[in-house]
Amino acid sequence: MLTTRYRDWIRDVPDFPKPGILFRDITPLLGNGPVYRQAIADLAERVRAWGADVIAGPEARGYVVGAPLAATLGLGFVPVRKPGKLPYTTVSVTYDLEYGQDRLEIHSDAIQKGQRVVVADDLLATGGTMSATIELVRKLGGEVVGAAFFIELKALAGRSRLGDIPIHTLVQYES
Repeated sequence: MLTTRYRDWIRDVPDFPKPGILFRDITPLLGNGPVYRQAIADLAERVRAWGADVIAGPEARGYVVGAPLAATLGLGFVPVRKPGKLPYTTVSVTYDLEYGQDRLEIHSDAIQKGQRVVVADDLLATGGTMSATIELVRKLGGEVVGAAFFIELKALAGRSRLGDIPIHTLVQYES
């Protein structure tokens, strides 16, 4: 795995979405077919060992990691969405943000009791969205066997909110 190569395809955008934030933009990586395909393949190589039955990911950027990862592994993909976006019966969880609260939902039949689930997203920062996704999977009786990300912002300590599940990232930034 060539993390330096991936880092070259992640653009730093200062002061987005607000002053003082350094945004790690994956759109250059996504826009280069061979690099995007290799990033998914590198995640799949690690995730395969976890023996997942299904991949789950939160909208929206979790879809650009989770769905192709699931397809590469021959697994199904479970979308985790903002409230009111899923057409069938849902289960939801409310979680805290630095400035308020948010909520995520999943179809009530998306994961079967005992299914082994890998959760995937583009970025692990504070861990709020991913810990809510994990809670939803567990509410349905799924067993979270790992988490996969393109990027981890280590200074924000999101890893600590995910418990003892295995975590794999392609690129880590200290700050």
